[in-house]
Amino acid sequence: MSEAPSAYRRAGVDIDKKYAAVTGATEAIRKTFTPGVMGDVGAFGGLFDPEKAGVAGQLLVASTDGVGTKVMVAAQACAAGGSMASVGEDLVNHSINDILVQGARPLFFLDYIAMSKMEPDRVHQIIAGLAKACIENGCALIGGETAEMPGVYRDGEVDVAGTIIGAVARERLVDGTKIQAGDKLIGLPSSGLHTNGFSLARQVLFADAGFALDDKPEELNGKTVGEALLAVHKSYLKQCAPLVERDLLTGMAHITGGGLPDNVPRVLPAAVGVSIDTAAIPKMPICELIVERGKVARDEAYRVLNMGVGMVLFVRAEHADEVMGACQETGEQPFALGEVVPVESLSESLPEGKRVLLR
Repeated sequence: MSEAPSAYRRAGVDIDKKYAAVTGATEAIRKTFTPGVMGDVGAFGGLFDPEKAGVAGQLLVASTDGVGTKVMVAAQACAAGGSMASVGEDLVNHSINDILVQGARPLFFLDYIAMSKMEPDRVHQIIAGLAKACIENGCALIGGETAEMPGVYRDGEVDVAGTIIGAVARERLVDGTKIQAGDKLIGLPSSGLHTNGFSLARQVLFADAGFALDDKPEELNGKTVGEALLAVHKSYLKQCAPLVERDLLTGMAHITGGGLPDNVPRVLPAAVGVSIDTAAIPKMPICELIVERGKVARDEAYRVLNMGVGMVLFVRAEHADEVMGACQETGEQPFALGEVVPVESLSESLPEGKRVLLR
């Protein structure tokens, strides 16, 4: 007796491919498991025991995010024979940085992968990237969702998002309330665009300039456009977590969408602003290429792109050298970025309500 044709498959959804995609990633997921993980892959909900992880009684910190239209560049690279693993790393690292600014270490992560038509190879690549970043940062991958949604996504489209849960001891919480005038700002370089500004990047580099992924513009110093765009979003956990433990930071800001002007004020008390020396920021070739080829105005560039700054640390002036040295010991290249100033000292230099002066 022949098997009846699948009505659901005819409608565009292949359940067998979905489960094959998840099953094929099981071992990669298990390798991320930390002492707090309870149960195994495949349960309806991921279980985590804070006591076994050594964080019982601590504050939980949560964040949800995606990687934006960077997935379109990754999918384009994948179609040309590359891999989509980097966006899995991007997603985890971005999320880790978002909770790190409050002093939290990651505990576990949950992902969401959606596409128009199930492609197990792409799912495996993304989960491999998620698992790699989780292992590198001591974070367990304990659950997720893989969805096939024809009609919602066009053929070849992929979307990736996720949620992270971390913990911080109450006395180690970094919330910016201790920031005061006179504090110094230390910048940590980004590894590229990270996961923001890709709609502008694609418009300028592909639509306007006509670059292909394997082109090597002189401005990129030997890298291809694809390599520069898909550089993995850096995690700053190993650089910053020890500084939190030593109580050396008064605040942190992860520079994502909105750049320096919009992200730095998120951690500032009402009475202060910051003065930033943009000349101190190491030039990021991919940012410079987009700004130059797109004729992007300076103020817009610093809001759309990170312009080479991935994380901003706030420290007391007397601790600045110590923090710089500690970051250098991790292989980081920190730089003096600016200082915290009374908000009234910015009133004549900025529009009302703005608290970041870019010099």
